[in-house]
This record gives sequence, structure tokens and C-alpha cells, in this order.
Amino acid sequence: MIFLTGGARSGKSKLAVEMAGQSGAPVRYVATAMRSDEEMEQRIAAHRDSRPDAWTVVEAPIELGAAVSTATPDEFLVVDCVTLWISNLMIGYDDEDIAQIVGDVLEILAERDDTVVVSNEVGSGLVPMDPIGRRFRDLQGFANQRFAAAAERSYLVIAGRTLELGTLGAG
Repeated sequence: MIFLTGGARSGKSKLAVEMAGQSGAPVRYVATAMRSDEEMEQRIAAHRDSRPDAWTVVEAPIELGAAVSTATPDEFLVVDCVTLWISNLMIGYDDEDIAQIVGDVLEILAERDDTVVVSNEVGSGLVPMDPIGRRFRDLQGFANQRFAAAAERSYLVIAGRTLELGTLGAG
């Protein structure tokens, strides 16, 4: 698994699409966005237009585990993105449930090759002013740490450029 993290509009999704396209394998693209308003629908449409029509696209705003488990071993799997998925889970699940669900998805992904996971880095800015914002930031940071730890390689994407991330305590 390759884990891509970075800020909004940093080029993470574009890189994931390029990696999948260069794989030569059939691609299963799991999108976690939830259609909530017209502006979000436009964002979803723009992402959709950036992908080849031949790819299998599965929308999984909540049930990410079920969606990734349907990928066959020969498919290159793209998960885009953990950030929206975590925010969607916050609506109906408590923090312990979300931690368990993240672990369940990581167990499924551990059985796969050829997977790229996209997620936003949300901890580099100001501390959110309200409890919901702080809860999201904390859950997202937790999820990012878990995905990065499970990944074979992790990259920080900034302005369309990548920086490979090492592990804590590595010399």
C-alpha cells in the first residue's frame, strides 16, 4: 500500500490517478465523497472527469470496508479519500467505533497489493475553535497515523511534488 497525504489541492488525487493509470492493471476507484450540496456535486463531477471511463468506480461514503473487499487481486485499488470518509463516519459513530472501523479497513488492505490511499493532512494549521472541529482533527490525525504505519511507502504531497516520509525514530 502507498499512502498519500497533504493539503487540499496539493495534487494527491492527481498522483493517485497517475499511479493507477501507469500500473497497467484494471483499476477499482473507491470514492468516499458524499453528495451534500451543489458545490460538492461539482467537485465530485470534476474528480469523475479526471478518471478514465474504463475504471470501475465504487462510491462508499460510509462502508469503505465493504467496498475495498470487493476489489479483485488483479485490480489496482485507489481509495480517495480517508478524510471525507472519517468526516462521514463522525455523523453516526463514536470515536471508539471509528477506531475499530479504521482497523477493520486496514486489515482488509493488508491482504492486498497495488493499493494507493489518499488522505488530507489536517494537523498543520490552527487548533480548531469548536469541539467538532477538534474531534475531526484528532480522528483524522489518528487515521493518518494508522494508514501511514500500515503502508509500504508514504508520501507528503505539496504543490504537486512529493516527499517520501520515514518512520518515527528512524535514524
